[in-house]
Amino acid sequence: MTTTAEELLALDRAAQDLLFRAARTANAFTAEPVDDEQVRAVHDLVRYGPTAMNAQPLRVLLLRSAAARERLLPYVSAGNRDKTATAPLTAVLAADVDWHDRLPELFPHRPGARDWFTGDPAGREAQARFNAALQIGYLVVGVRAAGLAAGPMAGFDPAGVEREFFPDGRHRVLLLMNIGRPAPDAWQERLPRLPYEEVVSTL
Repeated sequence: MTTTAEELLALDRAAQDLLFRAARTANAFTAEPVDDEQVRAVHDLVRYGPTAMNAQPLRVLLLRSAAARERLLPYVSAGNRDKTATAPLTAVLAADVDWHDRLPELFPHRPGARDWFTGDPAGREAQARFNAALQIGYLVVGVRAAGLAAGPMAGFDPAGVEREFFPDGRHRVLLLMNIGRPAPDAWQERLPRLPYEEVVSTL
């Protein structure tokens, strides 16, 4: 009896579809709110995703109020502005470049790890961006696991958003993400993906 690819995975077919096959980037949302308990549940799940040295530089700023959204919109590209204005929740996803200050707590078996980065701001920022990007990937999947849809967007002015919301200078904004229940017309057609043979090689 032939084993299908789906049967080789530990997740059942419904979970596979929820997280990947049936999930899309949402461009429109219903008016149903996303409450703090839902966001906390997502965080409590995805915080276990692996990063280098257990670094956790991702910082998430939730924009709920109309006033906060109005502050963001001037920095959002025209193609993303309307859907950001009407989404029930927008998250500003940033990397804390001083993430290394938490290494004594998060990476305790290497007591000197923080000192590796103290005098290396460029290396520290590179690690912040890399590990926060990993965490953002986990966050997208976590939002889907909550039965919600994510609409990540790179079309915005990061420097402007940093000036507006992170004037301390220690955060680098990487992405905006609209979150909510998808509207009936939320999706575009599924775009192609590269096949296994073009992605994976073996030596």
